[in-house]
Amino acid sequence: MKAGFVNIFGKPNAGKSTLLNALLGEKLAIVSNKVQTTRHRIKGFLTSPNTYQIIFSDTPGIIEPKYKLHERMMQSVKSALEDADIALLIVDANDDVAECNTIFASLKLRVPTIVVLNKADKVPADKLKAATTFFQEQPYGKYVCTVSALQKLGLDALLQQIVSLLPQGMPFYSEDDLTDLPTKFFVGELIREKIYELFGDEIPYHAAVMVNEFKEKETLIKIQADVIVQRETQKVILLGQGGSMIKQLGTLARKDIEAFLGGQKVFLQLFVKVRPKWRDNDFQLKEYGYL
Repeated sequence: MKAGFVNIFGKPNAGKSTLLNALLGEKLAIVSNKVQTTRHRIKGFLTSPNTYQIIFSDTPGIIEPKYKLHERMMQSVKSALEDADIALLIVDANDDVAECNTIFASLKLRVPTIVVLNKADKVPADKLKAATTFFQEQPYGKYVCTVSALQKLGLDALLQQIVSLLPQGMPFYSEDDLTDLPTKFFVGELIREKIYELFGDEIPYHAAVMVNEFKEKETLIKIQADVIVQRETQKVILLGQGGSMIKQLGTLARKDIEAFLGGQKVFLQLFVKVRPKWRDNDFQLKEYGYL
């Protein structure tokens, strides 16, 4: 039996969350085309009974912190660096390889690494070959795989490589477990994903979601959540004229939450609250789950 922690690192928007979801065959991590969507370390378990258990971790994109929320995000990256048995260094194959190399070299990893060139289906063959050669020449580049996480291409070869490098060991979790995070966490993330989809560049980065109530009743699940923003003007935008935008947000989020909960009917109630400078407030960051 093999078991170990396989943690995913890279720049924002390289496709880390999409790769996690594709490898698991389940949507655990929210995705968007905006950078810095992932704020937490999200673990997902892939178990082949009597063969292996892989504890994957999606991590926030590596950035220079600008405020305390960013610092908490980078602490998640640090914790993942410390307990990794294998590191997946994911690269958007269209990105500047030298810039990615600078980031990866700074991680000073001492565990087996696999460079994952993602979005390979959108890159000319000569550019993909050049990127592969570049990373193979790096000290950490013994293993390089090309994939398209979105199209689910190249994942079998990547998984085989991961399993070959896994240490011997017994499973850490039951084979029926998919994650160690509570359902309320994923409900909040699905609401936040819809904020990224519906609103422009400012609102998503200034918004947090706190699920206050999750009650299972006979015929439905009642969920009440607050959407936290920093300014009154942002609250006005989130509400929309006559409450049109918050209603649309609730409808889209409810559909995804019901799908995530296996088709159970959900009653979702959303409120918008203003908390100035919450991204730099230690107490509020802890309250909203950014420990």
